[in-house]
Amino acid sequence: MPIKKTILLGEMLIDKGLINILDLEKALKEHKRTGEFLGATLIKLKVIDEDTLMPVLSEQLGIDYVKLRDLKVDPSVVEKVPAKFASHYKMMPIKFRNNVLTIGVLDPLDIHTMDDIRLLLGCEIKPVLCGEIDISDAIRKYYGIGAETLEGMSNEPVSSDETKISLHVQDVEDIEDLAEDASIIKFVNQIILGGYEEKATDIHIEPYADELKVRYRIDGMLHDAAIPPTIKQFQAAIISRIKIMANLNIAERRLPQDGRIKVKVQDEEVDLRVSVLPTPYGEGIDIRILSRKMLYSLESLGLMEDQRKLMEDLIKKPHGIIFVTGPTGSGKTTTLYACLNRMNKKELKIITIEDPIEYQISGITQIQVTPKIGLSFAVGLRSMLRHDPDIMMVGEVRDYETAEITIRSSLTGHLVFSTLHTNDAAGGITRLLDMGIEPYLVASSVECFIAQRLVRLICPDCKSEVPFTKELIHELGVTSVPDIKAVKIYEGKGCESCKFTGYKGRTAIYEFLHVTQSIKELILERVSSDKIKKKAVSEGMRSLAQDGWLKIKKGLTTPAEVLRVAKESS
Repeated sequence: MPIKKTILLGEMLIDKGLINILDLEKALKEHKRTGEFLGATLIKLKVIDEDTLMPVLSEQLGIDYVKLRDLKVDPSVVEKVPAKFASHYKMMPIKFRNNVLTIGVLDPLDIHTMDDIRLLLGCEIKPVLCGEIDISDAIRKYYGIGAETLEGMSNEPVSSDETKISLHVQDVEDIEDLAEDASIIKFVNQIILGGYEEKATDIHIEPYADELKVRYRIDGMLHDAAIPPTIKQFQAAIISRIKIMANLNIAERRLPQDGRIKVKVQDEEVDLRVSVLPTPYGEGIDIRILSRKMLYSLESLGLMEDQRKLMEDLIKKPHGIIFVTGPTGSGKTTTLYACLNRMNKKELKIITIEDPIEYQISGITQIQVTPKIGLSFAVGLRSMLRHDPDIMMVGEVRDYETAEITIRSSLTGHLVFSTLHTNDAAGGITRLLDMGIEPYLVASSVECFIAQRLVRLICPDCKSEVPFTKELIHELGVTSVPDIKAVKIYEGKGCESCKFTGYKGRTAIYEFLHVTQSIKELILERVSSDKIKKKAVSEGMRSLAQDGWLKIKKGLTTPAEVLRVAKESS
């Protein structure tokens, strides 16, 4: 691209006050080194964002700027351009009329590329300016993840019957060869990368009679991934590839299997936990994405100031048990790891026993439960005590034996962290009593029961104020709101950024039941969890819904979201 044009773009950005001369000099130096478009260099260096740059570039070039995310492209137009062309030339078909195809490109003045596209498609083209990120997102949305990869592997459609037959008759060796094919390797990598970029916690690959679905769990909710319909005919190869990566037996298709994969994504090491499950239409796979970025500090858990201070006091205790309770997927493990991270010092010996080990932390001894060889929580716990620990974490208390050893460990001078599956904090007490643990052991060993849930955060890009009623406040279990006129409640309208859900990201709401002297007396009397909860509330405990109300008032989440996860506990 001519230097005159690039300098002019830089001057325009400086004149408009969007960048400074030092940023431009730095970008020009990098531009000369790489030869890439100056605008792309400015975005890569995070000097300016795409949405700010593109209108200026449009003005400079005298070419229309189109935001692809605001358009709905007709599928018949998308079909006119093969996925491999769209991906290779970084272009997106937008409109076709009178044998003229309007395409979105990053550099409409690249004459050679325009000529190539015109020749390949056999029609006149009208280029318009689009952002690179916008083009990539549109290709993924309309063609599907890895469409160009699958397109290059097969040009002939395979019927669902043929697909089902081929899954049963292919030899293991053939499938293994297919799984090592460069295109399949690339496609599986694209699925994993897509999940990582979407900030998904899980990738679900689900086989059905006539299709293979890929879904991402984002902020606790499942979303269909845009996948080409031809993916079904590569089902066996895709599943075998993932099994090979996780060191699993590709010949075994009748039994569940579990494995791990360590990959590097954008200079970050990411652990993938793989679970394979046999179904009538082939094996289903769940890939849990465990990023080290997800190892939170206590400050980033979503604790209110009083809760954070209480948590800081609890983890300084020389002995006792701290139980975190809640259903699967409520963030219990994340809270425990944040506590362990805070206490991870060279003068302390920390040992954990988990099923499975979610995050591997340097400086902490971690044991994986392996029932096949007899290494249960109870067996591992007994061995842990012989390794002179200061702090212990038990992944989950599931039975009487594990609960008893955990409690006796705390009574012999250890600080112990563990989890229980209960609806609220008070339910943790009755769960231990139901397991057969004596009330005096619970009262003398447990320091605190912490119940938690994850609530979705309002998307900042489409956040807007909405009216609310007193009935809503009572439904949340809030008895009085003295500053009701000053309270503002927000919701997300739904936009491209949040996949039109109105939510983006998650935080936690908590219920801290501190085992005070009066709570100990109630435990010894074996009273119901309801009575224990009432007593705790009278002593200042906030319920999950009440803690949620504080986050609603701060404009972090919505009443509907808090009620969705905490209504049964309010």
